Amino acid sequence: MAHPKEFAEGLSIGIIMDGNGRWAKNRGLPRTAGHKKGAAVFKDIANYCDELGVASVYFYAFSTENWKRPLEEVGAIMKLFAQYLIEGFDYKNRNIRIKFLGDRTALDPKLQKMMNELEGDSACKTGMTLNIAINYGGRPEIVRAAQQLAAKVVAGEIRPEDINEQMMSDAMYTAGQKDPDFILRPSGEKRLSNFMLWQAAYSELVEMDVLWPDFTRADLDTAIEEFNPTDPVLPRVGMCCPARGCCRKNKGDQTYENTHYYCDRGHSGAHRRDVYLQHHGVQSGDRSHHPDRHPRDLQRPRL
Repeated sequence: MAHPKEFAEGLSIGIIMDGNGRWAKNRGLPRTAGHKKGAAVFKDIANYCDELGVASVYFYAFSTENWKRPLEEVGAIMKLFAQYLIEGFDYKNRNIRIKFLGDRTALDPKLQKMMNELEGDSACKTGMTLNIAINYGGRPEIVRAAQQLAAKVVAGEIRPEDINEQMMSDAMYTAGQKDPDFILRPSGEKRLSNFMLWQAAYSELVEMDVLWPDFTRADLDTAIEEFNPTDPVLPRVGMCCPARGCCRKNKGDQTYENTHYYCDRGHSGAHRRDVYLQHHGVQSGDRSHHPDRHPRDLQRPRL
């Protein structure tokens, strides 16, 4: 399906690839078959995100808790990681920057070498940033960041009172990148499962009742549309309200709905929702803007 340029341009998307095992079980196949199909879907959705102009995408490939799975299954996942997620993707001929999130020291040295080379070779790329989280956990990431800052305090480089949210963000694996606008979880589950806990503070959550191996480009379209409704009452993705003086107007006509705004302070979607409601006088529970909208949706419109 053809989309307007602004449909997903500049978005940051987190994806929890879930449901591989259930997909295989439902078909009487070994769990490894589900992981193999899921890896192929990863490749296709990563390509599609790039085609849509997505700024960054975060794929949750292997968590710190996944080591508890049977040894055979873990071995198969690692083999697929090398074959599909690294060797099978044409990174060298694409303008895509690759980043790996997580503690790679627990991985096979050969795999670590491949990951380091990919990050180094793609560091100069200016297109979409493709993040792959492997041996990753949100809590360990926060602990790691705190330990790094504590070490700087001990070394006398900073004072405890100097530590702020920005310093914590800069110590995360995702330093320098935009927090996800929304986090997508297929498979019908409704939890983050230790994924991007720091970065997801203001992210929308989109759950879909489809197992990851069955996930298609059309499903991603649906997720983006849920995050970014076409209702003309509310501004589109990427827009920001200038009510607090931190947002500057870019190209567009003079009507609010057709003018793009960008926040110089990097405020999140929650900030944009808040200032939009205040700027336009919408109170919690007020349905006057749109009789078909639930008051909850007016209180928390998706931008």
